[in-house]
Amino acid sequence: MSMSGFQGLQPDPSMIGRLVKPAFCLLPDPGPLFAMRAARFRVLAEGHALAPYLTFLAGLCEAQAALAAALPPLAPPSPALLARARENGMPPLDRPALAGDAVLAETVTRFLDAISDLAMPAPATAALADLRRIDGAELKKMLANVLADAMPAESLPQHLFLAAAMQLHMARAAAALDAKALLPLATGLCPVCGGPPVASMVVGRQGAEGARYAACACCNSQWNEVRIKCLSCGSTKGIGYQSPEGEDLPVVKAECCDSCQSWVKIFYQDKNPSLETVADDVASLGLDLMMQQTAYRRAGFDPFLVGY
Repeated sequence: MSMSGFQGLQPDPSMIGRLVKPAFCLLPDPGPLFAMRAARFRVLAEGHALAPYLTFLAGLCEAQAALAAALPPLAPPSPALLARARENGMPPLDRPALAGDAVLAETVTRFLDAISDLAMPAPATAALADLRRIDGAELKKMLANVLADAMPAESLPQHLFLAAAMQLHMARAAAALDAKALLPLATGLCPVCGGPPVASMVVGRQGAEGARYAACACCNSQWNEVRIKCLSCGSTKGIGYQSPEGEDLPVVKAECCDSCQSWVKIFYQDKNPSLETVADDVASLGLDLMMQQTAYRRAGFDPFLVGY
């Protein structure tokens, strides 16, 4: 088990001083990943304007971590399904087909039970109670929304809970795959589930110094992408960077593309190893508010930031 939260990141002393090609895809190690994310949320909450929300999300992540350790491992897709996905340039985890998955539905039930005692605002408590009363057909419909990265405003709290349960299930499903068998899809699409990135991260770990990895907020996999390249349209021209005002050495910037007028956050973990894509994405809401005053649209997706 990797305490970094991802599989295959243990330092290899034999690689010191040698040029090593960064791994294309890093699959999550769910228990440590969610525990690390929860700890980061709690650190970020100290003195933060969003402290109550960050603390609430830390509680959700702690429930994810506990269940990831308690639930039995998931079996990978059948060899036939994996072969078909490779032949057709599709991700091995088929998002649209998952809405009615029985294991996912059971994971949702277990997750909702696990957070029943979590301190939360009254609207969230009501939303949780609503979720625990819905029938299978309505749950399938709402899970389909989450899988399509669609979070209806009128039922946003319910969908946020389901997105957290989905992260748990998808991370466990991703962990069952063989990272070496994964192939790139289109630019900016997760090679595991086909989802968009929440952000990207310039890393400083051994064997990948200065490499950039995009991170999926759904299945929590990370994949290597070229630096200075739009994660929305793939353009390498007209790429610029904006950072929060008043920061001389920012560790988060908005990578902006003049070709498609989109932007995605980029974090510099090589400058601050404690950065975590999902937690620091929420905590850097100020950058989102700043970018709302520009002509660029956010291309990264984070279910925990919908509504802000």
